[in-house]
Parts: sequence; C-alpha cells; structure tokens
Amino acid sequence: MASVSPIRIYATILVLACLAGVIGSMAIEGLSPLDAVYYVVATIATVGYGDIAPKTPAGRALAIFLILAGVGSFIAVFANAIEILVGRSETRERRRKVNMILGVFFSEFGTEMLGTLARLDPEGGGIRRDLLVRGTWTDAEFGRVRKKLMAYGYHIDGMRIDLDGMRRFLREKRPFLLALMENPVLFEDDTFTSLLQAVFHLADELLRRGDLSAIPPSDHAHLVTDTERVYRPLALQWLDSMEHLKEHHPYLFSLAMRTNPFDAEADVVVR
Repeated sequence: MASVSPIRIYATILVLACLAGVIGSMAIEGLSPLDAVYYVVATIATVGYGDIAPKTPAGRALAIFLILAGVGSFIAVFANAIEILVGRSETRERRRKVNMILGVFFSEFGTEMLGTLARLDPEGGGIRRDLLVRGTWTDAEFGRVRKKLMAYGYHIDGMRIDLDGMRRFLREKRPFLLALMENPVLFEDDTFTSLLQAVFHLADELLRRGDLSAIPPSDHAHLVTDTERVYRPLALQWLDSMEHLKEHHPYLFSLAMRTNPFDAEADVVVR
C-alpha cells in the first residue's frame, strides 16, 4: 500500500480545521459566513487584528482548537512545501552532475564497450534498428524504445567473443573507471552504480585468469554471462544519456548520433 505524503496529511488537517472553524464560528458566535472565514483566516495566520473576538466560552474553546490544529498544520504545510521545493532543486542538480559524468563515461568507455557487445548480439538486428536515434525523436519515442530495451533478452554470441581483447580493453580503462568510483555523486544514482559494479566484476573475473584460451567451457560460459550482465544496464544508460543530450546539449547529441554504437554505418564526419 502506497504511503501518504506528510504534506497531504497536514493539508487535510488544515482544511478540516478551517471548515470546523467557519461552521463553529457561525453556529456559536453567530458570525456571517464572510466574517467567519475572515476570523478563521486571521486566527490561523496569527494576524490577530482583534476586531472579531470570541465572546462565549465555547467560542474561546473553538479559538484554542484553531490555534492548536490550524496554526500547527499551517506551519507544517508551509515547511513541507519548502522542503519539497528544495529537495526537487537538489535532485535536479544531482541529476545534472550524474548526466555530466555519464557523458564522460560513454565518451571514454561506454560507447566502445556497447558497440562491441552490440556486434556480438546474434539477435540484435531488430533492436539496433530501434536504436537509430534521430534528432526528431520525441519523449514518447524515447519511452517506447526504453520499454523495448527493458524487455529485451541481451544475449551475446559466446563463440565470437574475444575475451583477451576485452581483458586488454578493461585493463586499459581500469584507472578511468576507478576515478569515476571516487566521485560521491555516483553513490546517489543506484542504476549507474550497479552498472559500474557489473563492469568491475567482469574486469576482475578476466584479470584474475591466466591463459583465457585454456579455460574449460563451463568457465567460458561463466564469463559470457558476466559480460551479458554489463550489456543490459549499459544499453539503458546509453538511451537515458542520449535523451538528456538531445534536450540539454544539442551539439553533444549531434556527436553522439554520429558515433551511435548500434549504427553500423555511423560516421563521425559531418556530411
């Protein structure tokens, strides 16, 4: 069951307190509807003009109720609203920083790695056609392709994989990947962190072995599975990065389209 946000609870209490105050003021103090609303608002807002004041014990009890329930809930709603606004601003800033790191990640490592995995995918023809991102794509188009990527199988041809070449590539990029892990912003993005963990696990598996040509079929299959574990989050993060670049950095998006790892005819040269 989904939890109800605190601001909704406080707002409900505030509305109920206002309604009770207006109805009670009209019934107990004999105020007109306009005067009752004015009195409740002035009381809850702690303005206290004093031109309308309770004259009966019941009216004073109602005023105490308004002060305790109304003022408290009003302050709580205001404080929660400020907290939400600040939280959204901080979230946007964190997302901006993560996207900057993602751009560097794909420039230095992710695009080449993803291109290698895509070429090893025996069933990747259909998905590659879907991933020919264009400048005319809308949010709906990115959403449609993202759903397809999330449901995709992500298999690679183990007979064609060059484990030695992948080990050399991961060894070369290991200092860069370690530097990324030192950035505290990444720990606030679970998806990217999981991707890096999968990449490091594959690197550790490959770097701890000697002659990869002499490993048994069972160990080869294990390494293929570790490689496939990188493929899925890498593809999803690439699509997210492309959507961000299209919206915020058109010039970087142009380069990303011309180096699309899923496009066999990709050419960085502008023609």
